[in-house]
Amino acid sequence: MSIEGYGVTTLDEFVGRELGVSDWVVIDQARIDAFAECTGDHQWIHVNVERAKRESPYGGTIAHGYLTLSLLASLSIEIGLIPADAKAGLNYGLDKVRFMTPVKTGVRVRSRVVLESIERKGGGRVILKTGNELQIEGEDKPALVAQTLVMLVT
Repeated sequence: MSIEGYGVTTLDEFVGRELGVSDWVVIDQARIDAFAECTGDHQWIHVNVERAKRESPYGGTIAHGYLTLSLLASLSIEIGLIPADAKAGLNYGLDKVRFMTPVKTGVRVRSRVVLESIERKGGGRVILKTGNELQIEGEDKPALVAQTLVMLVT
């Protein structure tokens, strides 16, 4: 998706504005299991469906917090965070992350992104700070809120 008028030279005009909302993404058990395999985090509350049904306070398995956090990158790209006239956009880090609500298996999530600030670093580099809210369909509280940093290479 592209954001009308959004580019490296017009970033200042977008500070404080919502850049967009991603499409919904299903958090199914296959995705959770693949994340567990990739990271080595096989805690039962994420991967043992039968035990989680019996013992979890959520009535079943839940997604890893870091799985939900990792979705912000692809969902931000979907929204159009990296301007088309930038050569690259690189993960530069996080300023603040709070996991607010567990993400139960089978639900859908989406990301809402606001451009909070920009910092021109010289040498064709610009740091974008975004506010991200990963929303859970049908829930009042988000799964997480996070400030992410992206370095644009122009």
